[in-house]
Amino acid sequence: MTNVAELPKARPITPHSILVAQLQQTLKLAQENNIPAEVLDSLVQAVQLAQGLDPYLDDYTTPESSALKALAHKTSKEDWSKRFSDGETVRQLEQEMLSGHLEGQTLKMFVHMTKAKRVLEVGMFTGYSALAMAEALPSDGQLIGCEVDPYVAQFAQACFSESPHGNKIVVEVAPALETLHKLAAKKESFDLIFIDADKKEYVNYFQTILDNDLLTTDGLICVDNTLLQGQVYLPPEQRTANGEAIAQFNSFVAADPRVEQVLLPIRDGITLIRRVV
Repeated sequence: MTNVAELPKARPITPHSILVAQLQQTLKLAQENNIPAEVLDSLVQAVQLAQGLDPYLDDYTTPESSALKALAHKTSKEDWSKRFSDGETVRQLEQEMLSGHLEGQTLKMFVHMTKAKRVLEVGMFTGYSALAMAEALPSDGQLIGCEVDPYVAQFAQACFSESPHGNKIVVEVAPALETLHKLAAKKESFDLIFIDADKKEYVNYFQTILDNDLLTTDGLICVDNTLLQGQVYLPPEQRTANGEAIAQFNSFVAADPRVEQVLLPIRDGITLIRRVV
C-alpha cells in the first residue's frame, strides 16, 4: 500500500489550499512579532478551521480504487519538469494537473447519477479522472479521452491496462479541438463531457460541443478549474492569462441562453452545465 507520507507534497493550487497556506504564513508572522494574544487565538482558530477541511472531505469520501491510487502514485513519482505538453515550454506538465481523490469520486458519482454510457473527456493528462469515470460506466460503456501529448497518453494507457475498467477507455492523441471536430463529423454524441484542457480554448470547446450536438439531449457538461486559484474573482490585474481566460469563459457561459449552470467550489472549481434550448 502506498504511504501518503512518501508522496511529494503538492503545492497549493486551489483557492482553499492557497488560503490555508496564506493563513499559516500569517500565523507564523504573528507569532514572531508579538501580536496580541486575542489576535493570535483568532488566527489559530482560522487556520484550524481552514486546514482541516480538505483532509475531512477526503476521509469521508468513498476511498479511491487500488488502480486509481496506483495511477496517482505513479504520476507523483514522474519528473514532469523534464517534459512539456506538445513540446511547448509555455505549458509545463506537473503532478498538480491530476484531478485527485475528491474530484475523481465526484465525477464518478456524476456518471452514476446521469446513467451515462458514453463519456468524452477533453484533456486527460495521466488519466485519473478518465479511469474514475470509467469505473462507473456499465460494461458496454465507453469513454473517449482527448490528449495532445503522446508521452502522457502512453503513460495513461499503461495505467489503464492495470485496471479491469481500462478497456472502456479509448485515447485520441491530437489537439482537443481537432478531435472534437473529428467526432462531430462522425455524428458522435455523449451523455457526459468533462472539459479540462487548454484554458484559453474553453470557449471554443464549449461552442464546438453545443454547435455540433456532441452533447445528448439530457447530457451534462462538467468543466474543471472554473475558479482557477481564485483568480476569477480577484481584481483583473492579479490574473494570469489562464485566469483571464477562465473568467471570460465563466461570463460567456452565464450569458448563453442555451444553457443553465452551477459552479461548485470543489477543488479548483467545477461547473455543471446542461442545455435547456
